[in-house]
Amino acid sequence: MEKVLIVDGHSAIHATPWLLDLHRVNMSSGRDALVRELSDFQNLTSYYVVLVFDGQGAKVEKHGGSETDIMIMYSQTNQTADAVIERLVARQGKKHDVQVGSNDRMVLESCYASGAHVMSIDQMWDLINGGVDARQYYRKV
Repeated sequence: MEKVLIVDGHSAIHATPWLLDLHRVNMSSGRDALVRELSDFQNLTSYYVVLVFDGQGAKVEKHGGSETDIMIMYSQTNQTADAVIERLVARQGKKHDVQVGSNDRMVLESCYASGAHVMSIDQMWDLINGGVDARQYYRKV
């Protein structure tokens, strides 16, 4: 079963001091640094990473353009990244080992109800930096 890590981009940037510092100087700098970190994680593990941001109108891209790069999704103008994350989990939760990183309690509860393993952004960084199995966080957030 494929492991999928879905990350709430806004939550990750605002909960990570060094990313927030970059974001405050230049919004794209924080986003780019997060993309690099998640790309490195995907390249070193068996996880497939999906990074979701609020609004640029249903845009989907692969960082770098190759099949091995992370998927970056943007919510449509009239919806939130939260809704995109919840929809992804509802669709993929039964087919894959889906793990969600966010600090939004409602997103985590909804994703948990749909079968995902959920974690805070701090716990996500523990996973990324230490190779911790995120399933240990199941229902602890």
